[in-house]
Amino acid sequence: MLFTWKQTLAAELAGRIRDRYGIEHRPVAEVPPRRALGDLAFPAPLHLARELRRPPRQIAEELAGGWELPAGVRTLRVEGAGYLNFSFARSAFAAGLLAAPPIAPTAPAGAPKIVVEHTNINPNKAAHVGHLRNAVLGDLLGRSLRALGHPVEIQNYIDDTGVQLADVVVGFLDLEPTSLAEIRALPEPFDYHCWDLYARVGRWYEEDPARLERRRETLHALEAGTGERAQAARLIARRIVGRHLGTMARLGIGYDLLTRESDILGLHFFDHAFQQLRERGAVRLEADGKNAGCWVMPLADVAEFAGLEDPDKVIVRSDGTVTYVGKDIAYQLWKFGLLGKEFAYRYWMEQGVWETAAEGAENPPAFGHAARVINVIDARQSYLQRIVRAGLEALGHPEAAANSVHFAYEMVSLSAATARQLGQAVGEEEGRSVEMSGRKGIGVKADDLLDRLVEKAREQIAQRHRDLPRPELQRLAEQIAAAALRFFMAKATTSRVIVFDLDEALAFEGETGPYLQYSLVRGRNIQRKLAAVGLPAELDPAAAAALPEELWSDDLWELVHLAAGATEAVEKAATTLELSLVARHALELAQRFHALYHHHPVLHEEDPALRAVRQTAFQTAMRALGGLCELLGIEEPERM
Repeated sequence: MLFTWKQTLAAELAGRIRDRYGIEHRPVAEVPPRRALGDLAFPAPLHLARELRRPPRQIAEELAGGWELPAGVRTLRVEGAGYLNFSFARSAFAAGLLAAPPIAPTAPAGAPKIVVEHTNINPNKAAHVGHLRNAVLGDLLGRSLRALGHPVEIQNYIDDTGVQLADVVVGFLDLEPTSLAEIRALPEPFDYHCWDLYARVGRWYEEDPARLERRRETLHALEAGTGERAQAARLIARRIVGRHLGTMARLGIGYDLLTRESDILGLHFFDHAFQQLRERGAVRLEADGKNAGCWVMPLADVAEFAGLEDPDKVIVRSDGTVTYVGKDIAYQLWKFGLLGKEFAYRYWMEQGVWETAAEGAENPPAFGHAARVINVIDARQSYLQRIVRAGLEALGHPEAAANSVHFAYEMVSLSAATARQLGQAVGEEEGRSVEMSGRKGIGVKADDLLDRLVEKAREQIAQRHRDLPRPELQRLAEQIAAAALRFFMAKATTSRVIVFDLDEALAFEGETGPYLQYSLVRGRNIQRKLAAVGLPAELDPAAAAALPEELWSDDLWELVHLAAGATEAVEKAATTLELSLVARHALELAQRFHALYHHHPVLHEEDPALRAVRQTAFQTAMRALGGLCELLGIEEPERM
C-alpha cells in the first residue's frame, strides 16, 4: 500500500509541477528519518531550485498551496529546507491494508511472460546441499514475481546428454557391467547408488586415462539417442530426475516444465540455431591451432570479451559433439520464441509436471515465448552466460540479449560442526567450513540434510509438547525444518558464500525461519484468545477505519508503516534480484512485533477502542508477515 501511495502522490506532484512551472519532473518519495516529520517526504523542491533559481522552501510552499489532499492523507507540511511531507490518516490507512492483499500486484495488466529457469541438477546422482540454494532462490523469485502480478513460467533444465550422466552410464555398463533390467530393478534410493558410482568412475579414469574413450563413445551415443548406452541414459536420468523432484517437493518447490537436453538435440534445435549462426557469420571453422576442426564463436571484437587471452568460444568440438553453450544458445532462442521450432509436450502424471518430448499430448499449455528470461545459475557460470547473450546479439536479437538475465549467486559450504553431524570426516585443517566435491564423492546429500533437520526439529518440539500425536509431531518437524533451510538460503546476499549450520538455522530465536513461524503462531494465538472470550478474532476494514486517530501510539503506527512497505520490499527484491530483501523485511516485521507484543496487550485491555487499535496494528503486521513467509516458502504451523 505504501508503494501505491508513493506512486499516487508522485503522479499528483508531477502534475502540479508541470502545471505551475512547465517542467517535466519525476518526484521520488522518501521515508522521513523520524515519524514526527510525516510518513512520506518528497525532496522535489530541492531538485527544482537550481532550474527555477528560487529558494526550495518557497517552491515547496507554492506547490503545497491549495493542494486538495486525497482521502486517506491527513496533512501536508513543508519541512526543513523545502521538503513536502505527507502524513496519513492512520485508521483509514490501516483499514486499507486490511482490505488489500498483503503483497499487492504492481505489474500492469497484460504484463508479458517471464521465464525463470532454476535448479538444473545433472541427472547423474543425488541432489546435494549446494543445489538447494539455487532451487530456493529460483522458487522465491518465481513466487515474488507472481505475487507482483507477472505471468511466470518456471522451467527446470535436464542435462540428460552431458558428461556427468555419460560417466554414470560408463559406470553401469563398463565398470560394473549391469543390464538395463538390473538398473531398473535397483532399489531406492537409486540416486544414492549413483552418487557412489559416479565417484568410483572418476577414480577408474584416473587409473587408466585410456578409459576416457568410453566416455567419448557414450557421449556420442547420448547425442545420437540410439543404442544400449542411450537407453541406459534415459532410464538412469528418469529415475534420478524423479528423485530430484521428490527432494524439492519436500521444500514446496515445483516446476511448470522440465526441458530435456536430449529433446533439444533430437528435435534438431541446435542444428537450426547453428545454421542461423553460420548464415550470420557468427561462427567459423578453425583450420589450425588448438581449436583445429572446431566451430568457434569469435569474440575478440566484442567489447566485454576484448583483452581476454582466449576470447573465442568453441560451439562444436572437433569430434562433432556440441558444447554446453551451443545447446544453451538454441534453448535461449526457444525461450524467447525466436528459434522457429517447437517441442512436443507430455504430462508426467506421477510427478505432476509437464516435460518436453519428441511426440506428445494434444493441446498442451503454451510454453516459452517469454519477454524476459532469468537463468538462476551460480556465479562460476557468468562467463558462459555472457556468451549466450553474445550469441543472441550475433543472431540479430539485441532486445532478447538485453532481456537475458543471469541471476548469479555464490556457493554453499557446511560448517565443520554440521559436517560432523552429517557423518563427514572433518580434519582440524578444515577450519570453519567444509567444501564439497561431487566428482570425488565428498559432500552431503540434500535429503540427508533435510532428514537431519527434521530429526532435530522433532526433538525440540517433543520437549515443548510431550503429548503431541506422532503424525502431528512429524508434520510440525517437517514444516520447521523446511522453514529453517529455506530462510537460511534466502537471508544472505547472493554475493556471499553461505556456511550452512544446522543449529543456527533451527534456532527458535534470532535470524531464522523458525523465528518467523513463532511470530506467526504468536499472532494467531491473539486471535484464538479473543475468539475464546467472544470478541472478534479479526477486525474488518470498516471497523478499523472508524477507530479514533488519537489512540494510535507512534510505535504501533511504525509497525503498520513497516507492514505497508512489504510490497515495495518485494518489488525491489524482484527488480534487483537481491532476494535477501524479502527475508530481511520479514525478519524486521517479526522483531518489531515481538518488541511490542508485551507492551501493548490486547486481550486484557479494558478500553474497547484502544484494544481494537492494538488488534488492528498486530493484524496488519501478521498479514504482511504471512504474505512474505508465503513467498519465502515458510508455512505457518499450528503451534511451536
